[in-house]
Amino acid sequence: MKRHDADSAEVRVFTYKEGLLSAVAHDLQLEVTRFEIEVGEDRAIAATFDPRSIRVLDAMVDGRLSPGTLGAKDKEKIQGNIVKDVIPVRKHPEIRFESTEVREVDAGWEIRGKLTLAGRTRDITVPVHRDDGHWIGEVSIHQPDWGIKPYSAMLGALKLQPGVKVRVRVPAE
Repeated sequence: MKRHDADSAEVRVFTYKEGLLSAVAHDLQLEVTRFEIEVGEDRAIAATFDPRSIRVLDAMVDGRLSPGTLGAKDKEKIQGNIVKDVIPVRKHPEIRFESTEVREVDAGWEIRGKLTLAGRTRDITVPVHRDDGHWIGEVSIHQPDWGIKPYSAMLGALKLQPGVKVRVRVPAE
């Protein structure tokens, strides 16, 4: 069995702005800093993620990280909003994924499984491809499917799209 955590792998979450005031908002790249991913000899995957460990890396401009766009206080406020208003971390302090099927496809893998987020469990499929010595899985999560209301402020004039992208990157060994 192989185990991965923040020392050997990374989990990134990408959020995208929308709304009347989206011109003054930012797309964001977030990082989950506490997680564990176990890959069994039979390729079964079990993973846990701590939503309280989500940290803002920075804003994105044209799809790329834009270092320095957000100050430390801005990042702290966003992180506070995530754990207070977006993900109910007190009631559901863990996000879990367990694979039900892992199959080889074209140039990678397709992982089917059950994701438990904010107290709801749903089936998801994660396409995985190899890139630069790593396996990269990316999936879009529609927050309302898990009972999560996307963040909004200023009576909805500033808000985030309901879809977020989650990218998991582990070493290909």
